[in-house]
Amino acid sequence: IEPLLGHERFDFLHYDVTNYLHVEGELDAILHFASPASPADFERLPIQILKVGSIGTHKALGLAKAKGARFLLASTSECYGDPLVSPQPETYFGNVNPVGIRGVYDEATRFAEAMTMAYHRHHGVEVRIVRIFNTFGPRMQLDDGRAIPNFFTQALRGEDVTVYGDGSQTRSICYVEDLVEGLWRLLNCDYTGPVNIGSQAEISMFDLAKKIIELCGSESKIIHKDLPADDPKVRRPDITLAREKLGWEAQIPADEGLRRTHEYFVEALKARESGG
Repeated sequence: IEPLLGHERFDFLHYDVTNYLHVEGELDAILHFASPASPADFERLPIQILKVGSIGTHKALGLAKAKGARFLLASTSECYGDPLVSPQPETYFGNVNPVGIRGVYDEATRFAEAMTMAYHRHHGVEVRIVRIFNTFGPRMQLDDGRAIPNFFTQALRGEDVTVYGDGSQTRSICYVEDLVEGLWRLLNCDYTGPVNIGSQAEISMFDLAKKIIELCGSESKIIHKDLPADDPKVRRPDITLAREKLGWEAQIPADEGLRRTHEYFVEALKARESGG
């Protein structure tokens, strides 16, 4: 969402959504993107994740109702769990383990969707739901814990690059500018959703690690660790609805997005190591 910050069409306000929300004046739209989302957070911040998805969504929707504002919920492909169908359409109900480590994030977002639709049906709040698939780009945190930041950071430091399992699990990686364009179109259209927003550039984690090592000109070796519980084996969106309702599909090739992201990580690591 960073490319929207400072956009001439937006004045952004940031709040802790798990507390009482009050904003002076009129609001046109509320974009609810709050939640820790890295796999590393599932064990570190499980209660916070559940609170943001439940209490936070409730309070943000209450504000939307009070202000007559349009409400956009950033949901996630994680609501599909470890899918048994691929690509995943919005009509697929998912294969989620509610008591597993990942369940705190999966179920928080599924609850958030249910709460959003309840406010839409019962209170008439105008809502939009986007299911975001794996997104990457500049300004990701160096220690985020997700695959692309991990791979870049390790490769640029000349460390072993960690791939979980045999690396055959896939993700479809979407450059952030494409994602933002999809969000903007959904916010301003008349379709409630949910709508998948994601790239068709499906790649295995092993091949992605190799690609990033090569891009960095690194001599890093790939090492394997145990696959985390309930880690999805495939992840690819069916974007038929996005094409039909939004006229959207990803435009920036994955290789170009990775090149831009590489430039960012080079500079970000230099700044960190120099104390800047």
